[in-house]
Amino acid sequence: MAVGRVIDVSVPIAPDLPTWPGDPAIRVEPAKRISAGDAANVSLLSLGNHSGTHVDPPSHFIEGGGTIDQIAPEVLVGPAWVVDLPDGRGEIGPEELARLDIPTTAERLLLRTPNSGRLRRGAAFDASFACLGVEAARWLVERRVRLVGVDYLSVERAEAPKEHPVHRTLLSAGVVVVEGLNLSAAPPGACELFCLPLLIAGGDGAPARVVIRLQD
Repeated sequence: MAVGRVIDVSVPIAPDLPTWPGDPAIRVEPAKRISAGDAANVSLLSLGNHSGTHVDPPSHFIEGGGTIDQIAPEVLVGPAWVVDLPDGRGEIGPEELARLDIPTTAERLLLRTPNSGRLRRGAAFDASFACLGVEAARWLVERRVRLVGVDYLSVERAEAPKEHPVHRTLLSAGVVVVEGLNLSAAPPGACELFCLPLLIAGGDGAPARVVIRLQD
């Protein structure tokens, strides 16, 4: 059976990867080393669970909401649609999404904007990233989208109100949010999504390895 090209749309976890201001820094440190006489190489990994490419479940912003280990696997794997917003700036509105001819059957949307490739090792956090506005979030909910992926560390603007209306609109409707993607090599259109977050018991989020497989 022919298999389409697979593209990794995750970003590598590394100490010099930008993190959200105030979140824990990423640390990868040697715990055991063969060069020091140990039997195997083992490293200590320390990071916030919303570092790099990661998944937000409802409990990230909703007290008592579903946790990362309660997300149905079939939401995280399946047909998806990459939309291209090359002029995306600031908060993206529903009018911009409506112009993209997104199929009405699309349940998983990955939004490629000028952000893609900016979340990289050695870069500083950039608060000017493109994101969704609350009306766009409502538009996605109305269209019964089950998962939305974005290409920077948040689906919502950096200086969001304390209520975080974009996150709450999506998560309260059961829409899974995937943040920190790099979609620079992902062509617009249909693909198959494989999003596998760490299975953290009771987790309010988890890093993920995310790949897409293109149609033949």
